[in-house]
Amino acid sequence: MRNYEVAFIVHPDLDDTAFQEVIDRVKGWITDGGGKITNVDLWGNRKLAYEIRKQTEGQYIIMQTEMEPTFFGELERNLKLQESIMRFMISSANLQIETPKKE
Repeated sequence: MRNYEVAFIVHPDLDDTAFQEVIDRVKGWITDGGGKITNVDLWGNRKLAYEIRKQTEGQYIIMQTEMEPTFFGELERNLKLQESIMRFMISSANLQIETPKKE
């Protein structure tokens, strides 16, 4: 399993229950695919850099996950089909930073 960061922006007009349902649905997709969620960070309502679907704000969610690379495509397809998710990004969180050796 690899570490991934799943970031997505949810429509700002959703009430609390609908917002939580979207988060639970994404969590369900990940766990049903054999992955696990290590952290969920709710950033709340933020101003967008540019207008998306005539909206200037969105609710930001960042999830730290562990999942198989083969599940990546299915998760991406599910996120695209979810109407309340305006944008999403899945990135690898396996960063290894090399420090330069002093001679």
